[in-house]
Amino acid sequence: MAAIIMDGKTLAAKIKGQVRLRTEGMARKPGMAVVLVGEDPAALAYEAGKRKDCQECGIYYDTFRLPRTVSQEDLLEVIGALNGREDIDGILLLLPLPRHLNEREAVLAIRPDKDVDCVNPANLGQLLLGGEGFKPCTPAGVMRLLKEYGVDPAGKHCVVVGRSHVVGKPQALLLLEENGTVTVCHSKTPDLGAECRRADILVSAAGRPGLITGDMVKEGAVVIDVAMNLDAQGGLCGDVAFEAVAPKASFLTPVPGGVGPVTRAVLMENTLTAALRHGKG
Repeated sequence: MAAIIMDGKTLAAKIKGQVRLRTEGMARKPGMAVVLVGEDPAALAYEAGKRKDCQECGIYYDTFRLPRTVSQEDLLEVIGALNGREDIDGILLLLPLPRHLNEREAVLAIRPDKDVDCVNPANLGQLLLGGEGFKPCTPAGVMRLLKEYGVDPAGKHCVVVGRSHVVGKPQALLLLEENGTVTVCHSKTPDLGAECRRADILVSAAGRPGLITGDMVKEGAVVIDVAMNLDAQGGLCGDVAFEAVAPKASFLTPVPGGVGPVTRAVLMENTLTAALRHGKG
């Protein structure tokens, strides 16, 4: 059995197309602002991708590139100004920040109704309680992929590898919300292979190339590779040993081209949702 490859690019194009159709009829367009501290090449490329996505979706875009030496006070002043701008519905602060900055304070400064990437504890709390806050884009993208391919977590044993507050923990909550039975694994899990072999749905977000090998996946499992790593040749890869796992899995995401594009599309969708909640239409 060869795995069905879950095409994130096609799903992302569909989501962005739906956003574009909605924004075309809006007198006041949704707006997003990205705040970038420093000149990290990866962050600059990420920011450029957000600009392109917004252009494709008919979303107004603004960016604030701050020097790496920016003070906490000046960073908070920028966020505060964006909080007060009616043309900006979503604020995306690129993380991590330089060590001299207080990341938690900066995240708390973003208005929850503009926190389209779900980093503010208010939205994370809504996620825990099943409320109406924004859902983190990557875990939400995973759920969209599962739904697109008809994979229902209800009654399934779901294993999440990684416990970050950005992916692992919210991913577990979203799978629980869909009635999956969830195990979260991490660096202190004594036998990761045994836990993974129990999974009907396996989501890996550990950030370790080749972590998930073929002998760690049971026949017919759905395998979602969230990680974006660099291999020895400098190319993009995930946590999953793709060639070894593909013959055993029923569904498998590639890296790149799997979860990543859907994550970006969900961010556009969240920005549209924020604009509608702000009375734009």
